[in-house]
Amino acid sequence: MSYSPDESLESSLVVENEAGLRSLEHEVLGLHDQLRARLLRYAVSLGLSPHDAEDVIQEVFLALFRHLQAGRSRVNLAGWTFRVTHNLSLKKRIRQNADVGGTNDDLWASHLESAGGNPEEEMIFNERHLILRRTFEALPEVDRLCIQLRAEGLKYREIAEILGISLGGVANYLSRSFGRLRRSEGGET
Repeated sequence: MSYSPDESLESSLVVENEAGLRSLEHEVLGLHDQLRARLLRYAVSLGLSPHDAEDVIQEVFLALFRHLQAGRSRVNLAGWTFRVTHNLSLKKRIRQNADVGGTNDDLWASHLESAGGNPEEEMIFNERHLILRRTFEALPEVDRLCIQLRAEGLKYREIAEILGISLGGVANYLSRSFGRLRRSEGGET
């Protein structure tokens, strides 16, 4: 059986396409391994349950696959995934009619370590934690989001893109917020 030139070309294009898809899949899985935990923490910090956050992260990586498959920009994919996580998390939270000002005890617990040692040290630690937590929760939402994204290791420019604010705005929000947190602990401004 002989193949016409068109069949041969079509066959080679299918093979190339399959190889390209495998390469793309490998790239997205690598980014998933690298960013999943950070994106999950961020989605939970926006008020989603861990289960809902997992769903959002799955949607984010499907969107990333489609984004790359369409040949779109590969510049700053980490920032892109945080921005999509932000948008999808807020949409999901709005759909669920979640309380915007709510707190998330699990998030705070996961970021803190016990003072260990003696009961007096533990009491002092718990009091400081409570003061910091109340101060953090009293911050405007954009301030809290800036701190959370910065804690995830994002650069000011990436935070600005995700939140849709200026670079100077990010610097101002962070400076003001960290100042409030320092003052709440009795530190200098």
